[in-house]
Amino acid sequence: MAASKNLTPAQRTLRAQIASHSSWANTADRAARTAAARKAANDRFERHVDPDGVLPPDIRAERAASARRAHMKSLALRSSTKRARRKAS
Repeated sequence: MAASKNLTPAQRTLRAQIASHSSWANTADRAARTAAARKAANDRFERHVDPDGVLPPDIRAERAASARRAHMKSLALRSSTKRARRKAS
């Protein structure tokens, strides 16, 4: 294949997608592969809702879940408005 600097952005994206799909195709335990990242993200939301660590674990987990949902909805809203602006122009 051509040198990386000779690829268009679309070709680089396609090459990265091929590599990603190939990697996931060879992953026996997908949950185990992403466990550390999921734990880190959950820990971050728990620290956000309870920075001093004073809440009971069940309450902290509920609040962290709500914070995670709010974050995801915020990302969805940003994506939606950006798509709408792009479509309008």
